[in-house]
Amino acid sequence: MKIIVPMAGRGSRLRPHSLTVPKPLIPVVGQPIVNRLVKDIAKVLKQPIEEIAFVLGDPAWFGDDVVNSLQQLAQGLGAKASIYRQDQPLGTGHAIMCAKESLSGPAVIAYADTLIRADFNLDAEADSVIWTKRVTNPEAYGVVKLNDKNEIVELVEKPETFVSDQAVIGIYFFKDIAVLKSKLQEVLDENVMNGGEYQINDGIKRMMADGRVFKTGTVDEWMDCGNKSVTIETNSRMLGFLKADNEEQLVANSVVLENSTIIEPCFIGENVVLKNSSIGPNVSIGNDCVVENSSVKNSLIQTQTIIKNATLDEAMIGSHVKFDGGFTKISIGDYSVLE
Repeated sequence: MKIIVPMAGRGSRLRPHSLTVPKPLIPVVGQPIVNRLVKDIAKVLKQPIEEIAFVLGDPAWFGDDVVNSLQQLAQGLGAKASIYRQDQPLGTGHAIMCAKESLSGPAVIAYADTLIRADFNLDAEADSVIWTKRVTNPEAYGVVKLNDKNEIVELVEKPETFVSDQAVIGIYFFKDIAVLKSKLQEVLDENVMNGGEYQINDGIKRMMADGRVFKTGTVDEWMDCGNKSVTIETNSRMLGFLKADNEEQLVANSVVLENSTIIEPCFIGENVVLKNSSIGPNVSIGNDCVVENSSVKNSLIQTQTIIKNATLDEAMIGSHVKFDGGFTKISIGDYSVLE
């Protein structure tokens, strides 16, 4: 099994945090978004992963440090890491074809801007499985249309009339991804574009027209990391899930508590110092931070940051930040100083 991860985008909706770190590398509960996504997919697949192909953007932005971290991620799952580059933002189909040398055999494609919780078995009779989530407002999403055999027969973008309540979340399984590769090559050769981009859906629709069987795999939770507000919400939800799973240590042994309280669930990284502070619930604090004389809840703080005299709620703060103040709903990027 292979996993293909297109992640060349800059993540403009998550600025200022994505100005210094590519969005898929921004930590949620102590781990980069892409790490959690890939590990959760591997759990669902329940079979060995032989290769993970990452499609990155400009090397000036996705540099050696990014490549090294992704190689370590793949190695941790016993897989080979393949690195490809998408030099122009020409759409989802184009991004996949940038990894064409890896497009053979069974594979999952997963876009690295979302997190999931799921437990289902891939349908062995299907040529492809499109992962979906039942939603209450399907008119706001791309959804799948099903026939009486529960096979997907059409993809409908933001339907004005009800089609189904199963929204496409951007994760796809192909029994043989070489079939998608051939259809996307046709799309590129014929210059079929939507919105000025080559889309994965145009390749999928051609597979459907050939009679390929598509089924759904419905996830239990689908969590976005597109902007500051939803990323904080995702951090809170993940904390709850991880505490219930009890599979990860959420508070490091090296945390120094001085007249401070941690209200679970929280993630507190290595070598964090908490002085005269109340932390939680639903707070993630990265390694080597100091929080002093502060109250922090429902917030996400990255690494090597100093927070003093603050009352924070629904805050997202980057790395290497110094903040001393009385604001609450804030969004501060890396290397900022507010004193």
